Amino acid sequence: MIAENGWVLALIGLAAFRVTRLLVYDKIFEFLRAPFFDEVTEIGEDGKEETYLVPKKAGWKHVFGELLNCYWCTGVWASLFLTLLYLFWPFWGELIVLVFAVSAVAAIIETVVQTFLGD
Repeated sequence: MIAENGWVLALIGLAAFRVTRLLVYDKIFEFLRAPFFDEVTEIGEDGKEETYLVPKKAGWKHVFGELLNCYWCTGVWASLFLTLLYLFWPFWGELIVLVFAVSAVAAIIETVVQTFLGD
């Protein structure tokens, strides 16, 4: 059904890309990731302190920490969520997919512009 319509597949793909970036990297969702990670500080070879986020050691926080630490893993679940939303609640699914797809296109354009401008 979805595979027959290339536009829908492309829109859900772009939306999944954007949702995944939000969850895994973007600062706005740092509060959501924080409970699942520990901060580890190490001294680098150059003598500077570097802080890393590592998933919690055990339990369900470890599972979610590993999930949020893996772009590919989070992408699968974001794709599943958006596809099910689109299929079972078409009005909200189309709206949410469209908003995140447009946001993804804007992010890609911004990245290309920044690359060419050297900012």
